[in-house]
Amino acid sequence: MKHTYAFTCLSVAAMMIISCNNAAQPSATHSNADSASIANTPAVDNANNDTTASQQAVAGPAPAIDPSPLDKNSGAFASAAASGGLMEVSLGQLAQQKANSRRVKDFGAMMVSDHSKLNTDLANIAGAKNFALPVSITTRQQHFTDELMKKEGKEFDRSYMKIMVEDHKEDIRAFEKAAANAGDTTIKAFASRTLPVLRLHLDSAMAVLKSLR
Repeated sequence: MKHTYAFTCLSVAAMMIISCNNAAQPSATHSNADSASIANTPAVDNANNDTTASQQAVAGPAPAIDPSPLDKNSGAFASAAASGGLMEVSLGQLAQQKANSRRVKDFGAMMVSDHSKLNTDLANIAGAKNFALPVSITTRQQHFTDELMKKEGKEFDRSYMKIMVEDHKEDIRAFEKAAANAGDTTIKAFASRTLPVLRLHLDSAMAVLKSLR
Protein backbone atom coordinates (compact mmCIF):
# COMPACT_ATOMS: atom_id res chain seq x y z
CA MET A 1 0.00 0.00 0.00
CA LYS A 2 2.81 2.40 0.86
CA HIS A 3 4.49 1.68 -2.48
CA THR A 4 1.18 2.16 -4.28
CA TYR A 5 0.53 5.47 -2.53
CA ALA A 6 4.03 6.74 -3.31
CA PHE A 7 3.67 5.75 -6.96
CA THR A 8 0.34 7.53 -7.16
CA CYS A 9 1.83 10.73 -5.71
CA LEU A 10 4.71 10.61 -8.17
CA SER A 11 2.28 10.10 -11.05
CA VAL A 12 0.17 13.09 -10.02
CA ALA A 13 3.26 15.29 -9.68
CA ALA A 14 4.51 14.23 -13.10
CA MET A 15 1.13 14.99 -14.65
CA MET A 16 1.14 18.45 -13.05
CA ILE A 17 4.62 19.19 -14.44
CA ILE A 18 3.58 18.05 -17.95
CA SER A 19 0.39 20.10 -17.70
CA CYS A 20 2.35 23.24 -16.76
CA ASN A 21 4.79 22.72 -19.63
CA ASN A 22 1.94 22.24 -22.08
CA ALA A 23 0.22 25.39 -20.79
CA ALA A 24 3.35 27.41 -21.54
CA GLN A 25 3.75 26.09 -25.09
CA PRO A 26 0.77 27.76 -26.77
CA SER A 27 2.17 31.18 -25.82
CA ALA A 28 5.49 30.39 -27.53
CA THR A 29 3.71 28.92 -30.53
CA HIS A 30 1.52 32.02 -30.81
CA SER A 31 4.58 34.25 -30.67
CA ASN A 32 6.26 32.30 -33.48
CA ALA A 33 3.09 32.42 -35.54
CA ASP A 34 2.87 36.21 -35.12
CA SER A 35 6.50 36.60 -36.17
CA ALA A 36 5.96 34.47 -39.23
CA SER A 37 2.83 36.40 -40.09
CA ILE A 38 4.65 39.71 -39.83
CA ALA A 39 7.58 38.40 -41.85
CA ASN A 40 5.28 37.16 -44.60
CA THR A 41 3.14 40.32 -44.75
CA PRO A 42 3.51 41.79 -48.26
CA ALA A 43 5.10 45.23 -48.56
CA VAL A 44 2.77 48.17 -49.03
CA ASP A 45 2.65 49.55 -52.57
CA ASN A 46 5.05 52.43 -53.22
CA ALA A 47 2.21 54.77 -54.10
CA ASN A 48 0.69 54.15 -50.67
CA ASN A 49 4.05 54.73 -49.00
CA ASP A 50 4.42 58.01 -50.85
CA THR A 51 0.93 59.08 -49.81
CA THR A 52 1.61 58.30 -46.15
CA ALA A 53 4.92 60.14 -46.20
CA SER A 54 3.44 63.20 -47.86
CA GLN A 55 0.57 63.31 -45.35
CA GLN A 56 3.10 63.26 -42.52
CA ALA A 57 5.06 66.05 -44.21
CA VAL A 58 2.07 68.42 -44.32
CA ALA A 59 0.50 67.36 -41.02
CA GLY A 60 2.38 69.72 -38.69
CA PRO A 61 0.76 72.95 -37.48
CA ALA A 62 1.76 76.17 -39.24
CA PRO A 63 3.74 78.66 -37.14
CA ALA A 64 2.33 82.01 -36.03
CA ILE A 65 1.67 84.42 -38.90
CA ASP A 66 3.32 87.82 -39.07
CA PRO A 67 0.39 90.14 -39.94
CA SER A 68 2.54 92.73 -41.76
CA PRO A 69 1.56 93.33 -45.42
CA LEU A 70 3.27 91.34 -48.16
CA ASP A 71 5.98 93.00 -50.19
CA LYS A 72 5.66 92.92 -53.99
CA ASN A 73 7.86 89.87 -54.61
CA SER A 74 6.35 87.83 -51.77
CA GLY A 75 2.88 88.71 -53.04
CA ALA A 76 3.76 87.60 -56.57
CA PHE A 77 5.07 84.29 -55.22
CA ALA A 78 1.96 83.76 -53.09
CA SER A 79 -0.32 84.39 -56.07
CA ALA A 80 1.61 81.98 -58.28
CA ALA A 81 1.68 79.34 -55.55
CA ALA A 82 -2.07 79.69 -55.01
CA SER A 83 -3.01 79.26 -58.68
CA GLY A 84 -0.55 76.37 -58.97
CA GLY A 85 -2.11 74.69 -55.95
CA LEU A 86 -5.57 75.08 -57.45
CA MET A 87 -4.38 73.40 -60.64
CA GLU A 88 -2.81 70.50 -58.73
CA VAL A 89 -6.11 69.84 -56.95
CA SER A 90 -8.17 70.16 -60.14
CA LEU A 91 -5.94 67.84 -62.17
CA GLY A 92 -5.68 65.42 -59.26
CA GLN A 93 -9.46 65.12 -59.19
CA LEU A 94 -9.45 64.58 -62.95
CA ALA A 95 -6.83 61.83 -62.59
CA GLN A 96 -8.94 60.04 -59.99
CA GLN A 97 -11.81 59.99 -62.47
CA LYS A 98 -10.06 59.25 -65.77
CA ALA A 99 -6.77 57.47 -65.07
CA ASN A 100 -6.32 53.91 -66.28
CA SER A 101 -3.47 53.05 -63.90
CA ARG A 102 -4.10 52.48 -60.19
CA ARG A 103 -0.81 54.24 -59.40
CA VAL A 104 -1.88 57.30 -61.37
CA LYS A 105 -5.21 57.39 -59.54
CA ASP A 106 -3.39 57.14 -56.20
CA PHE A 107 -1.01 59.92 -57.22
CA GLY A 108 -3.98 62.09 -58.14
CA ALA A 109 -5.53 61.44 -54.72
CA MET A 110 -2.25 62.46 -53.07
CA MET A 111 -2.26 65.72 -55.05
CA VAL A 112 -5.80 66.53 -53.95
CA SER A 113 -5.07 65.77 -50.30
CA ASP A 114 -1.68 67.46 -49.99
CA HIS A 115 -2.32 70.54 -52.10
CA SER A 116 -5.70 71.16 -50.46
CA LYS A 117 -3.85 71.35 -47.11
CA LEU A 118 -1.15 73.58 -48.57
CA ASN A 119 -3.75 75.81 -50.21
CA THR A 120 -5.48 76.23 -46.86
CA ASP A 121 -2.17 77.05 -45.18
CA LEU A 122 -1.42 79.73 -47.79
CA ALA A 123 -4.98 81.12 -47.61
CA ASN A 124 -4.62 81.53 -43.84
CA ILE A 125 -1.40 83.47 -44.35
CA ALA A 126 -2.98 85.70 -47.00
CA GLY A 127 -6.05 86.28 -44.85
CA ALA A 128 -3.98 87.42 -41.91
CA LYS A 129 -2.16 89.86 -44.19
CA ASN A 130 -5.28 91.06 -46.04
CA PHE A 131 -3.83 89.85 -49.31
CA ALA A 132 -6.20 88.62 -52.02
CA LEU A 133 -5.14 85.32 -53.61
CA PRO A 134 -6.38 84.23 -57.04
CA VAL A 135 -9.43 81.99 -56.97
CA SER A 136 -8.90 80.43 -60.41
CA ILE A 137 -6.07 78.96 -62.44
CA THR A 138 -4.12 80.87 -65.08
CA THR A 139 -4.79 80.77 -68.82
CA ARG A 140 -1.75 78.54 -69.32
CA GLN A 141 -2.91 76.16 -66.61
CA GLN A 142 -6.40 76.08 -68.10
CA HIS A 143 -4.84 75.06 -71.42
CA PHE A 144 -3.17 72.05 -69.73
CA THR A 145 -6.49 71.12 -68.18
CA ASP A 146 -8.43 71.42 -71.45
CA GLU A 147 -5.90 69.32 -73.37
CA LEU A 148 -5.80 66.68 -70.67
CA MET A 149 -9.58 66.32 -70.61
CA LYS A 150 -9.49 65.25 -74.27
CA LYS A 151 -7.31 62.23 -73.51
CA GLU A 152 -8.35 58.77 -72.34
CA GLY A 153 -6.81 55.63 -70.85
CA LYS A 154 -3.06 55.14 -71.06
CA GLU A 155 -2.61 58.31 -73.12
CA PHE A 156 -4.21 60.28 -70.29
CA ASP A 157 -1.97 58.59 -67.72
CA ARG A 158 1.26 59.46 -69.53
CA SER A 159 0.20 63.03 -70.32
CA TYR A 160 -0.91 63.73 -66.76
CA MET A 161 2.26 62.35 -65.21
CA LYS A 162 4.46 64.29 -67.65
CA ILE A 163 2.68 67.48 -66.63
CA MET A 164 3.15 66.59 -62.98
CA VAL A 165 6.88 66.01 -63.40
CA GLU A 166 7.49 69.28 -65.24
CA ASP A 167 5.15 71.29 -63.01
CA HIS A 168 6.80 70.09 -59.82
CA LYS A 169 10.25 70.86 -61.20
CA GLU A 170 9.09 74.43 -61.82
CA ASP A 171 7.44 74.61 -58.41
CA ILE A 172 10.58 73.45 -56.63
CA ARG A 173 12.69 76.11 -58.33
CA ALA A 174 10.19 78.82 -57.38
CA PHE A 175 9.86 77.61 -53.78
CA GLU A 176 13.64 77.31 -53.36
CA LYS A 177 14.00 80.91 -54.51
CA ALA A 178 11.29 82.08 -52.10
CA ALA A 179 12.72 80.04 -49.23
CA ALA A 180 16.08 81.77 -49.75
CA ASN A 181 15.11 85.27 -50.75
CA ALA A 182 11.48 86.12 -49.86
CA GLY A 183 11.24 89.45 -48.06
CA ASP A 184 8.29 88.32 -45.94
CA THR A 185 9.32 85.96 -43.14
CA THR A 186 6.00 84.10 -43.07
CA ILE A 187 6.09 83.44 -46.82
CA LYS A 188 9.73 82.43 -46.52
CA ALA A 189 8.82 79.90 -43.82
CA PHE A 190 5.87 78.61 -45.87
CA ALA A 191 8.13 78.00 -48.86
CA SER A 192 10.73 76.24 -46.71
CA ARG A 193 8.31 73.83 -45.06
CA THR A 194 6.54 73.09 -48.37
CA LEU A 195 9.69 72.13 -50.27
CA PRO A 196 10.01 68.61 -48.77
CA VAL A 197 6.44 67.86 -49.88
CA LEU A 198 7.08 69.09 -53.42
CA ARG A 199 10.29 67.07 -53.66
CA LEU A 200 8.48 63.95 -52.53
CA HIS A 201 5.78 64.64 -55.14
CA LEU A 202 8.42 64.99 -57.87
CA ASP A 203 10.16 61.76 -56.90
CA SER A 204 6.82 59.96 -56.88
CA ALA A 205 5.72 61.48 -60.20
CA MET A 206 8.97 60.42 -61.89
CA ALA A 207 8.60 56.89 -60.53
CA VAL A 208 4.99 56.59 -61.68
CA LEU A 209 5.81 57.98 -65.12
CA LYS A 210 8.67 55.51 -65.49
CA SER A 211 6.34 52.62 -64.59
CA LEU A 212 4.02 53.57 -67.46
CA ARG A 213 6.62 53.07 -70.19
